[in-house]
Amino acid sequence: MREAVFFDTLQHGLWVAVLMSIPILGAALVAGVVIGLLQALTSVQEMTLTFVPKLGAIVIVFWMTMGFMTQILVSYFHSSIIPQITGG
Repeated sequence: MREAVFFDTLQHGLWVAVLMSIPILGAALVAGVVIGLLQALTSVQEMTLTFVPKLGAIVIVFWMTMGFMTQILVSYFHSSIIPQITGG
């Protein structure tokens, strides 16, 4: 395998990973900011208070975007990985 093909495949794979992680990381960020603001406004500094809503937001967003993530991953495998395995 030539270096250019390897690095192009690696770059495309990293981009797919970024696209798949954006919804989950965005939900964790928004939930963290909202809970942080609520904690600052109410002066409640409980560590477990941030964990449970973040985990819930991540699970809900993962469940809602699972089809999108699967479609992107399958598309990546069909367009990049499988042709290289079969030699096409």
